[in-house]
Amino acid sequence: MSLDPLALATAFGLIFLAELPDKTMFASLAMGTRMRPLYVWFGTSTAFLVHVAIAVGAGSLIGLLPDWIVRLVSAVLFAFGAFMLLRGGGDEDEEGAAKTVTGFWPVYTTAFMAVFISEWGDLTQITTANLAATNGTLSTAIGAAAALMSVSALALLAGRFIAQRVPLKTVQRIGGVCMAGLAIWSSVEAITAFTA
Repeated sequence: MSLDPLALATAFGLIFLAELPDKTMFASLAMGTRMRPLYVWFGTSTAFLVHVAIAVGAGSLIGLLPDWIVRLVSAVLFAFGAFMLLRGGGDEDEEGAAKTVTGFWPVYTTAFMAVFISEWGDLTQITTANLAATNGTLSTAIGAAAALMSVSALALLAGRFIAQRVPLKTVQRIGGVCMAGLAIWSSVEAITAFTA
């Protein structure tokens, strides 16, 4: 197992670009508006590391699952996220601090689970598995993990910036609408994959 700088750079570039518009980036951004960003980053980074290890070690097994099942589970998770954000957005008090999750372990666990669940069968996980098969596992693992953790850090910085300038209720409603849209999109993809 040797470190190939070109394979590492390839993995970093591809995964970074694939993750930028991804749902987990938006989840990190939303969590960064309500929770301590560093704690969120530790949680998301740990989940990304686990997924990179899974993708590199046994990523080809994900391809054995029917695509429609992966999409359907994703749609249900997005719908649940939309429900929670939209439900919470209507009764938020002006200060918002009373509803903020605090403490390292609650924030870490929330961030870890949000990313861990939503990354199953994700484009970045599949891309990581494919790159590992062709470019080597160590270089791919390091490049992919660095890219995912970088995108999470950028999202958290953006979330902090937004939280200082936009009311939390507005951020929650926008996030809820985006999650609902992703749920519909994933449902359509599941139906398309099932009927194909």
